Order: sequence, then C-alpha cells, then structure tokens
Amino acid sequence: MNKKVLVGLFLLLAVQGFAQTVIHVGAFPNITHPQAMVGKANGYFEKAMGSNVKIDWKTFNAGPAAIEALFAGAIDMTYVGPNPTISGYVRSDGEALRVIGGAASGGAALVVRADAGINKPEDFHGKRVATPQQGNTQDVALRSWLKAHGMKAREKGGDVQVMPMANPDQLTLFLRKDLDAAWAPEPWATRLVREGNGKLFLDERDLWPHGQFVVTNLIVSTKFLKEHPDLVKNWIRANVELTDWINKNLPEAKKLLNQQIQKETGKALSQGLLDEAFTRIEVTYDPLRDTLLTSAHSAFDAGFLGNKMPDLSRLYDLNLLNQVLAEKGKKAIQ
Repeated sequence: MNKKVLVGLFLLLAVQGFAQTVIHVGAFPNITHPQAMVGKANGYFEKAMGSNVKIDWKTFNAGPAAIEALFAGAIDMTYVGPNPTISGYVRSDGEALRVIGGAASGGAALVVRADAGINKPEDFHGKRVATPQQGNTQDVALRSWLKAHGMKAREKGGDVQVMPMANPDQLTLFLRKDLDAAWAPEPWATRLVREGNGKLFLDERDLWPHGQFVVTNLIVSTKFLKEHPDLVKNWIRANVELTDWINKNLPEAKKLLNQQIQKETGKALSQGLLDEAFTRIEVTYDPLRDTLLTSAHSAFDAGFLGNKMPDLSRLYDLNLLNQVLAEKGKKAIQ
C-alpha cells in the first residue's frame, strides 16, 4: 500500500472520528416546555449529549406544526402536547412516533375578557373563543368543555365561534375586544389576565383528578429511536436530570427559562407574571399516561380521530426512561 493511499485512509478515519451526529429537536417558547427552555439557555443538553452530537433546535407555536415537521423528517424529537401526539400516532397507523417521557403537568387555563359579560358557562353562547391551533391540546380541551356544558363550536352546528390562532395574536385581539375568551397555555394565560384585561374563568387542573394532567410530553420518531437508542437514552437522562434540577432550583430555573423566552420571542416575562404562571405548573418526567388516554377520548369526541376510537397500545415506549430511573434509584413509570 503506497504512501498516498495510507495518508488518504488516515484522513478518512480522522474525519469519521470527528463527524457529528445531528439531532433535530422541537420545542415551544412556553413555560410548559421547561426542560427545553432551561436546557437551551444553559447548554445542558449539549453537555449531556457530548461533543460528537450537534443539536439543531426548532421552534414551534403549537403541536400540529411540530407533528408535521416530524412526519417530514425535519425533527427527530419534540416536546409537544398530548392531542397532537395522539393525532400524529393515529394518522401514521401507530408507526411514526412514540412517547418516551414527560415534561409538564397543568399550565393551561380558560381566560375571559373582563368586560365580555362571561360569568358562568352558559354565557359562552355566541362568544368568540381562541385556542392556539385547531386540534391542539387546548383546542380539544375547549371543545370537550363546551360539550360538557351543552354547547358546540359553530362549525359543528353550535353558536360558539372557536378561533384557532397563535398565542401572541390572542393577546392583541383581547386588547382590541375582538375576542371574548381563550383557552391558553402558560405563560399566555397569565399574560391575558395581566396584560389583556382578562380574568381567570377556569384553571384546567380543576377538571382533573389530583389536579394533574399532561400538558407536554417528549416524543421521538420511531425511525430515530430504532437507529439511535443510545442518543435517545442520553436525552431522556438529561431530561430527568433537568427536571430534578428545576424543581430543586426554581428561582434560578425561572430566570434561565425567562432568558430563553426573551431570546425566542423578543420579550421577557415580568417576574410577577412568571411567578403566577408557575403556580399552575408541575415540572415532571412522568408522561401521565392515564390523562393522555382521557384526552384521546375527548379528541375522538371532537371529531379529530376518525370514526373509530383508535388503539393506542403502542403509543408509549418507556423502556429507556425506566432504565434511566432504575440507574438513579427512582421508581419506574407504569
């Protein structure tokens, strides 16, 4: 073997040795995505994944857009709400994605404009109510709540105008009095109260046993999970560690989270707003499976899951999460 060939082989091996694997990860600039926001701000995921892994973060406003990106191969994992997760799983016949961990519980509320004349459920007749995106978690929650109180969206033959739109636009329309209410995630629910002349009508936790319901999970494409289980496990480990760190260091965690929200949206949250919003959120790596299954029935009833309640038996793959928890001496998630 001549010298040129040896040099070429050496260079090829050197390049391969330094090659980075790129992992594309989605998240929203909301405090209901705390691990993502804090981990972005302090570089925790980069440290946990190592120098051979490059993280390409993608920002979304609501879950359905993140699911479309996962379908298109633009992202490998994402923090996302339960209902887009369910619809993505169903649309792909259970093939496209798996839930591999939790992120947050709570953190959503129904807020009404203070001068909209809404004091009780029946006052919603004829009103204009916003959600972040059609079919997203808050959108399904609103439609389920309307049904429970004998009301329906206008397109379903009712008289409540459900208006899916980006969270910042909800605040603008509140101030213009072009919206009467919104079912919004944090920090937008609190912003509607503090900045949009809104008042809290319903904390969604009040609708759930023990005040817990999944608002954000961590999901992965099945293709990426199959090809890179080691990378997925490292990410899950970092997610668990960040969860513990946030809960033990809440003042510092809120500061980092706020810095990241300012970076991505151009505006930091006031300390009072941040503190109030966090009173409605629990940071957790538990995906709260039972509450997602309840949300699935609500999404089916709202007409988002076809004509037959889907089989969700393969939606969860918690093997890697439970391996990480066992390594840390923590209780397994069922």
